[in-house]
Amino acid sequence: MKPKEIANNIYYTGVNDRRKDLFENLWPLPAGISYNSYLIDDEKTALIDTVDVCYSDVFLQKITAILNGRQLDYLVVNHMEPDHSGSIRLLRQLYPDVQIVGNSKTFGMLAGFYGITDGLQEVKEGQTLSLGKRELSFMMAPMVHWPEVMFAYDKLSGTLFSADAFGTYGTLDGGIIDEELNISLFMEEMIRYYANIVGKYGSPVQKAIQKASAFDIQTICSTHGPVWRKYIAEAVGAYERMSRYDADCGATILYGSMYGHTEQMAEVIASAISAGGVRNIALHNLSKSHASYVLKDIFKYKAVVVGSPTYSNRLFPEVESMLHKIETRDVKDRIYACFGSFTWAGAAVKQLAEFGHRMKWELVGNPVEQKQGITLETFEACTQLGTDIAARLQAQ
Repeated sequence: MKPKEIANNIYYTGVNDRRKDLFENLWPLPAGISYNSYLIDDEKTALIDTVDVCYSDVFLQKITAILNGRQLDYLVVNHMEPDHSGSIRLLRQLYPDVQIVGNSKTFGMLAGFYGITDGLQEVKEGQTLSLGKRELSFMMAPMVHWPEVMFAYDKLSGTLFSADAFGTYGTLDGGIIDEELNISLFMEEMIRYYANIVGKYGSPVQKAIQKASAFDIQTICSTHGPVWRKYIAEAVGAYERMSRYDADCGATILYGSMYGHTEQMAEVIASAISAGGVRNIALHNLSKSHASYVLKDIFKYKAVVVGSPTYSNRLFPEVESMLHKIETRDVKDRIYACFGSFTWAGAAVKQLAEFGHRMKWELVGNPVEQKQGITLETFEACTQLGTDIAARLQAQ
């Protein structure tokens, strides 16, 4: 039986991964992930990307079922990350005459990862590849999120093959096209995927969206998550907004706490923010919350509030690690506040303030620092800090 046809003579040849616990060995996959690939069956046949080598058997079975004895003429490599390029060597063994289409950066990675240096066809910005009734147009999308990334567009069906752009976590359970699925999970997981994987590259994402807007796009085929058709505007809108670091009215409060004193401060601040009329509040104990979900909320909400005890004259280790992950993503345009505690020598609050300064975030309220257990004075200072944060958020 042939795999699902998602547009006229365009077939889905991707797979679902429900086994992997961590994507990139970093990010939790409670709902798994899909590796999407697509085969165009025209006068010439073209496969768009491959899948993780762990699923190459299922993947190759789908291709042979569609081709039914025909040759595969082209493999278009939009992205070389191994979860999409991992089956290229096996594919080349099955179809030794297949021409691999990519750009110069693609070919350097093909040689480095798989030792493939022949049977290559280079394309550049704006060039096309004729398949017969249709032709593919190519646009370069460097740093979305690797330097070799490119998009391919089929004018006949209005389909954009977008590599990892507009991708999400989550397996495709039953349906493949967005209107066949409950997309609420995918829209939330798109934020987490973007925050974890793409995060830093807002400017390149903006440029890619602008270039792609020149096409009449009816379908978007990403390499992760649903095929976007009915909800294209929502998917592109989410990426466009996150790439500008725009965010909802809300606060992400992240903290470390050894014995509960810093946590008490976080609770008081959260209460005051809520009392100020803000309803989106995410509170993360960094000894329990995975960085993946913290980053998602930082991309979702405008205010970032960080608390830490002093630990060996430094920040609490989990706080320090989290701040490094935030800084790596170069998150812009956030409202910022900080607080902390110490027992005999305070250093955390000063270092938290320095972090906000490095990020060029707007400092709201006065940082609160508590020596040992929480006091009435500290309670009032935390309440005031939360009130100031809420007022600033409501003033947007």
